[in-house]
Amino acid sequence: MQAEEQRAGGKHPAGAAGPAEGAPRFSVVLPVYNERDNLQPLLTELAEVMTAIGAPFEVLVVDDGSTDGGPAEVERLRARWPWLRLIRHRFNAGQSAAFLTGFARARGEIVITLDADGQNDPHDLPAMLARLEAGVAAVCGVRQRRRDPWIRRVSSRIANAFRNLVTGDRVADAGCALRVMRRAALQEVLPFNGLHRFLPTVLRYQGYEVVEMPVNHRPRTRGQSKYGIRNRLWRGLVDCLAMRWYRARAIRADRVQPEHEAKQECTPAHGGPRTG
Repeated sequence: MQAEEQRAGGKHPAGAAGPAEGAPRFSVVLPVYNERDNLQPLLTELAEVMTAIGAPFEVLVVDDGSTDGGPAEVERLRARWPWLRLIRHRFNAGQSAAFLTGFARARGEIVITLDADGQNDPHDLPAMLARLEAGVAAVCGVRQRRRDPWIRRVSSRIANAFRNLVTGDRVADAGCALRVMRRAALQEVLPFNGLHRFLPTVLRYQGYEVVEMPVNHRPRTRGQSKYGIRNRLWRGLVDCLAMRWYRARAIRADRVQPEHEAKQECTPAHGGPRTG
């Protein structure tokens, strides 16, 4: 597992600093809305996987206005797991807002995201971290053999095909929340409701390299899905048009040259200032 950690160290995006002293290496951002029964099983899996990786980590549960007692469950679990953090929204703001809240408060150099419904498999993380090589800003999962109702699978295929056509990007599974990203690459992501479906494309528009890889997908065994055709398909199709506009206006976030490289270029080759 240490090899995965070393490869994930890689090269920082231009201008980015390393992790602060004493900060965890990894930050897992978990957006939660009425998933109380899934919390302990999923966090138990995360604890096993992240502990085996062998580097300090934290898990940020971003509660998006749950009404099922989820925050109290997290507080109970915090007594068992000191790496667990709870961040609460005052009201339900949506999954994109929950991710942005987590990104802003993550302390790790590497940010990991996944859904709280238990369908993403934490055991895919070591392989994903191994793909986060030098120069790669994000590794995004592509769900294999999806365990969703047929209407969700069909709507996702339509939405993915349309978004790729309109945005000029190619993302195999924009709806998969299982991602491993460098925190430095998230500093200038465009905040809007729906960002979580377009994050790989936004990062590419900003000049970063994003790779995809197959990941496991599991059936939901507890709770109910929060998405349907209206809030998954139609709004996503409209958002594609906004992405087409943003593609032409995006500012590259990898534009800053690291200070040590700039200093080397400004230093004369033979040392000392040249004289006439």
